[in-house]
Order: sequence, then structure tokens, then C-alpha cells
Amino acid sequence: MATSRTRLTPEREAELYNAVLDLLCEVGYDALTMDAVAARTHSSKATLYRQWGSKPELVARSLRNSKPVDVSEIDTGSLRGDFHAMVALSDDCQMERDTALMRGLSRAVHENDDLLQALRELFIEPEITGLDGMLQRAIDRGEISADNPALKFLSHMLVGAFVAHPLIEDQPMTPAFLHSYLDAVVLPALGLPAQDA
Repeated sequence: MATSRTRLTPEREAELYNAVLDLLCEVGYDALTMDAVAARTHSSKATLYRQWGSKPELVARSLRNSKPVDVSEIDTGSLRGDFHAMVALSDDCQMERDTALMRGLSRAVHENDDLLQALRELFIEPEITGLDGMLQRAIDRGEISADNPALKFLSHMLVGAFVAHPLIEDQPMTPAFLHSYLDAVVLPALGLPAQDA
């Protein structure tokens, strides 16, 4: 399967991934079909299945591709700097789209085991691995303690913010909110002092 993927140019692959995410925002996971992706991207359904094998894999890889940089590549020299650099990679439009995608997929994963598995393998686990690396560097630098009980809940805190903010505030997630949330909630939970105003 990996060999056949190389036939697409990176530009064409990115175009397909963007079309998948657009359709996902427009119609949701259940109504998204390979036929619709093929029509939107002027490609054949057979090509899509040859390249990605299944709708869950195509959706998971599309989400992975939408990340501007691998979290594991961020290393500013401080955990606070790393977190804020991670947030700075997105703008309001990207975060609004990400929030809509998460909202649409949160229900779908409970009803589609194949989607849940693909998301875990292709999207969630690489993100968690990147965050773990970021945290390990902070531990190695002496910024945070390896036995801090909040470490194992970091992913929950970050995902929880994306889910709770639109629900409670009736507004999409923004980088400004995430910067404040990191300084007021996440970093203090990890044992770092609150950022001065």
C-alpha cells in the first residue's frame, strides 16, 4: 500500500486531504462517502481505495495532514515556550475548523470502531508521542517533576478544552483562549508558576 501512495504528488495528496476535511465539516462523518470525495477531487473511487484502503483511514490521514508541524519537532527550550509555539501554529480559522471537526467526529467514533482505531493509530498516538517527548524534555531540564500526577492527564486537559469551550461559551476555540488556558490551568497543574500578566 505504501508504494502505491507514492504515485500521488504531495500537492495532489494535500488537495485530497483538504477536500475530505471540507466535506467532513459540511456533511459529517456518516454522510461523507468515498463517492463524494471522488466527485469533489475529480478522482476515481478506485484510486481512493487503492491509496487509503478505507474511509476511516482516509479521514484519519486527512486530519494528520492538517497538522502544520509534528508536535515532537517543537523545542523552544522551555515547556511554556513549547506549548505556546504549538498553539501559535494555528489561527482563528484553523481552530474553528478543528473544533467543528472534533465535534463531528466525537459522535462518529462511538458508532464506528474502524474510525476510532484509525484515529488512534494515525492521529492520536503520534500526537501523544509528541507531547510525551515535549514533557520528557521538560523533565530532563528540571522544569517539571516526573512524578507529577497531572502528567498523565495532559491530553485530557487539552482535548477537554476543545470540547468544553464551545459548549460552555458557545464560541469556537481560539488561540487567545488556548494561550490563557495553558497559563492558567495546564502549566500550573504541571507545577510551573502562573505566567505574570
